[in-house]
Amino acid sequence: MKSFRNPTELRHILHKNPEPSLKEFNTTKLIVESVKAISKDLVILTPFETGLLVEYRANSGSYLLFRADIDALPITEQTFLPFSSENSFMHACGHDVHTSILYGLLIEIWQKKIDRNMLFLFQPAEEAGMGAKMFLDSGIFSGYKIDYAFSLHITDEFPYGVIATRRGTLFSSSTEIDIDIIGKSSHITSPNKGISALDVFLEFLLKVSELNQIKNGEIFFGIGKVSIGQARNVLPGNANIEGTIRSSSLMNIEKFLDELSFLSKELSTEKDIKIEINTRAVCPEVVVDNYLFDTLMQVLSVKFQFFICDAKLTAEDFGFFSKEFPSFYFWLGCREGEKIYGLHSPYFCPPDSIIEKGIYALLECIKIFRF
Repeated sequence: MKSFRNPTELRHILHKNPEPSLKEFNTTKLIVESVKAISKDLVILTPFETGLLVEYRANSGSYLLFRADIDALPITEQTFLPFSSENSFMHACGHDVHTSILYGLLIEIWQKKIDRNMLFLFQPAEEAGMGAKMFLDSGIFSGYKIDYAFSLHITDEFPYGVIATRRGTLFSSSTEIDIDIIGKSSHITSPNKGISALDVFLEFLLKVSELNQIKNGEIFFGIGKVSIGQARNVLPGNANIEGTIRSSSLMNIEKFLDELSFLSKELSTEKDIKIEINTRAVCPEVVVDNYLFDTLMQVLSVKFQFFICDAKLTAEDFGFFSKEFPSFYFWLGCREGEKIYGLHSPYFCPPDSIIEKGIYALLECIKIFRF
């Protein structure tokens, strides 16, 4: 049998050939091929065109679930690494590293013949906020008793090798929204014949800003994309706003959406204009189980610098798993030196050596729950 790839080799191939959410066809094929090379006895399940679940069965007991995300972002890489992306996408959020850590963990578990049942999910579409829910809704986990779920995220916010997490909510819940303001176009010199979507947009922003202040910082509402108008001499009759709402819980977001809807109806009536609000991808908050935190902090702080961090406005669809199973999620610092590029930067380039750190950290977690 052909020898299996080492995790670093896999990382380089993935990094050179990134694929976006739900288009991870070659990525999935590569991971399937690499897993098969470890052993033909590993069970590989592929309920969708992209992503896969690998079952390692050692006994008749319950399972631990480990998850890594595999999709990339539409970012042009500027790292100039020897294995830089060869297309217009980039693993600018470290998913190539996450995947390689999970693959390396699978190799370690297989070689050591650890007496604990485990599932390894190579999940698509995390950046789209839908991959985790897809797999959960597929029923693929219904045949397994899963005790705990684990995942990690590398970041250069923390120094190399630092593990950072906290009890309770680690990452925010998130809801993407589209807001359409539908007025009436006219020649720009005849504003009385039209209804300006631009004017309503500006007033809408002002009222939302006041609403944010009322919420006392419990809600973050950000706008990332706005499209207004068609030509310089035409009063804009339509505006489209694409934004995101973040909070410590989906319940808070739902309450804010109700208030946003009420505000838009008031403004629609006042300005004789139509405002439509539609929600898109929704991610629940990522919650770290108290028992897992207390137990694993004692274990990991022996071998790693362990830091109790603040909650972040970052959204992560692992939140769907933390709603379903007691979960442990942590940051793994990868910064060497003082420069911080941040996630989703075209310059983000974690070192290969962080892969071994991630594998070791997850192996330490397994030691506590081996039987």
